[in-house]
Amino acid sequence: MAKDLKPGDKVKWKSHGGEAVGQVVKKLTSETRIKGHKVAASKDNPEFLVRSEKSGGEAAHKPAALTRTK
Repeated sequence: MAKDLKPGDKVKWKSHGGEAVGQVVKKLTSETRIKGHKVAASKDNPEFLVRSEKSGGEAAHKPAALTRTK
């Protein structure tokens, strides 16, 4: 699990197109919306906003879905 991630960390995650690589933008600790989709983040159940290197798009992911890379 990657609960200790911080903005600027490089991460990878599984995507419908294989594996995606990007950067942590911020830790989400409250409910929010991204591109019209509800993200049910909380202090007890945080998610991370990440930006894809390939597309530049942003999405929220649970800590267990992310792996820190170098």
